[in-house]
Amino acid sequence: MFQKENLKGASIDIDFCGLHLQSPFILTSGPLCYGAEGLIRGHRAGCGAVVTKTIRLEAAVNPARHMGAVNSDSLINCEKWSDYDRLRWYEEEIPRAAAAGAVVIGSVGHTLKEAQAIVRDVELAGAKMIELVSYTEETLLPMLDYTKAHVDIPVICKLSGNWPDTVATAQRCLEHGADGLCAIDSIGPTLKIDIRHARPALMSGDGYGWMTGAAMRPIAMRINAEIARNNPGLRNLYASGGCMKPEDAVEYLMAGAMGVGVCTAAILHGVEYVEKLCMGLSELLAELGYGSVQEAYRAALPNFPQKETVCALDFRFSPFREDGGKRCVACRKCERVCCYGARKLEFPEMRVDMDKCRSCGLCVDVCPTGALTADNAPQTERDLQREQQSAEFYEKIK
Repeated sequence: MFQKENLKGASIDIDFCGLHLQSPFILTSGPLCYGAEGLIRGHRAGCGAVVTKTIRLEAAVNPARHMGAVNSDSLINCEKWSDYDRLRWYEEEIPRAAAAGAVVIGSVGHTLKEAQAIVRDVELAGAKMIELVSYTEETLLPMLDYTKAHVDIPVICKLSGNWPDTVATAQRCLEHGADGLCAIDSIGPTLKIDIRHARPALMSGDGYGWMTGAAMRPIAMRINAEIARNNPGLRNLYASGGCMKPEDAVEYLMAGAMGVGVCTAAILHGVEYVEKLCMGLSELLAELGYGSVQEAYRAALPNFPQKETVCALDFRFSPFREDGGKRCVACRKCERVCCYGARKLEFPEMRVDMDKCRSCGLCVDVCPTGALTADNAPQTERDLQREQQSAEFYEKIK
């Protein structure tokens, strides 16, 4: 069970939509949130808040099978909303989770009619926030207008990366009075084929499903950063999509999200994994020089480039640690990923043919120990000329 007294580094508690949360990790609506038992487990593992499965007028009936793995860090699913009746949520599941100390966010979908029938009862049952989820912006905004007029707790809009302009939708939600935003929902439709049976792996009506996990994180990262950059005063944004380790959480925080959703990681590793995320985040923030989540929040936004930069990379190779032990483990990943054959390891020496090297930086990213690092080298006159040439080319093709 998570105990913040056991944290060995920075403080990780946050304030979100006027509520104080024990961590930035929010257990997002999904299989682990099927009922009170799952919500309580998430709370005890360290989640600052837990989101119910989406509550609708009718309970869902899911096909078999409706979940599958994509590589080792992503999932595809055609699972629907909650398979519990909404009255059970009001009378049993939400009150029980709230009584156990969990900060419950009630997920409500997907139509105005359903919001009208459900949101007030979710509030009365003990939810501290409402999260609205819908298939289209055209439906979400009327749901938001109604909910804001009929509940007294904060209202969050969950945004989809499948929409034509998610960032613009975020702006309209804020204009309509949303207290917070969640970005983003799962990506899809997607497809996985069962090659042993020559058929789709999922048994939805069309065989398609929706992707979650690490594969979608760069998409969610861009959308969260853009929402944050467009709204300097927005603090109640939580990111959802592929947070698998503490480093991913820090990326989201630096990109402008105050909270970080977890779902796929907790499914694949068990919900108790959230405690490891909490401990790891505390230690990593301290290692990076931050004393709290708030100090890392939006740290990357002032450093976004204003124009394309052309220069060489200045590589540094440190084969040994300060204590004399090996830092480079001779895995040769840096060699293998070099498309141009520019790099050669002859331990303890690293040779780079800069005439072949294009300064892509991939070799640095794949180094597992940090033995290979790089910074931008000072721009030369030739670099500046090429930078100008590139800018003029893109101006011509606009």
